[in-house]
Amino acid sequence: MNLEIENKVNEIKNSITLLRDHVNIDLASKRVEELEKASQDEGLWQNREKAENILREKNHLEKTIKSILNLERELQDSIDLIEMGLDENDDIIVTEAKEMIEKLSKVCTKKQLETLLSGEADFNDCYLEIHPGAGGTEAQDWALMLSRMYQRWAENRNFKIEILEETSGEEAGLKSISMRFYGENAYGWSKSESGVHRLVRISPFDSSARRHTSFASVWVYPVVDDSINIVIEEKDLRIDTYRSSGAGGQHVNTTDSAVRITHLPTGIVVQCQSDRSQHRNRASSINMLKARLYERELQKREESAGIISSVKTEIGWGNQIRSYVLHPYQMVKDLRTNVEKSNTQSVLDGDIDIFIEAALSQKVGRTRQK
Repeated sequence: MNLEIENKVNEIKNSITLLRDHVNIDLASKRVEELEKASQDEGLWQNREKAENILREKNHLEKTIKSILNLERELQDSIDLIEMGLDENDDIIVTEAKEMIEKLSKVCTKKQLETLLSGEADFNDCYLEIHPGAGGTEAQDWALMLSRMYQRWAENRNFKIEILEETSGEEAGLKSISMRFYGENAYGWSKSESGVHRLVRISPFDSSARRHTSFASVWVYPVVDDSINIVIEEKDLRIDTYRSSGAGGQHVNTTDSAVRITHLPTGIVVQCQSDRSQHRNRASSINMLKARLYERELQKREESAGIISSVKTEIGWGNQIRSYVLHPYQMVKDLRTNVEKSNTQSVLDGDIDIFIEAALSQKVGRTRQK
């Protein structure tokens, strides 16, 4: 085995060791046994949400354990194949084994990123909100483009998407949109997207074809479950109802079914109009408010630990996390990690993993330094 391949094999072995240490397969296996017993309890499904959480955790742990064991087996198969090829002086076998090792190296890198999603709420579903900055139709159209980008990205990850609130602009675009992503590690993968996003392009709404700069904010926060206790007092709420401005049929548009809740102590505002029932929209809004308050607490903890700085700032110059330049050149650049991509159309079509993975790796690196 030549030195290059030997080094690559050692890198993969080290990565697998780190994965094993991080997951702690022995403890994870014991936890799976506990969850298996709990899942066989006849009364489990009397509490549907608890049952779903148990099954989700069990499936996640089983999948994680299996993936690490598969990596170990495939690495050993590749090593055996290389040794056989060298013994038989068969270059084709050796080349095939080298390709397998290269693929394994990429898989290990991906798995390491996934195991870094170990935050308190990383495994949860999440809410994602988009709000345009100043600029009227231009900024509202940018909010619509971002909405499409994130929905494409979520679809590529096989997340289920639910639109909770959507307010269209007078001429084009969106005044606001709130959606929920259902899926494994939805919050963990999405959370680094919170911040201000800047677009530079020739405006399709400007008859003089001038270049415009637009801003929109993205806010991601985790869905909270029964294990997280968030206390909200009725006296701290202002609840308004209004007519839905989105899709939903005649009933939605002619009755005050949409709900907006303002949390007076913090000024947090949430709203939902996805259902024809005002009662259900109110329940969804309360859940969103709990999630916002929980995310606020998580952020305070991280800020006090010096891990992150607040991204909830003014939607404008100097506060952006990423720039999308479509004119005079084509480039998307993340200003936190300096990662760039020149294929702007693929980014706007949802290919944003390169930015998410870089931001996640950077954040974990800062955490470890602490």
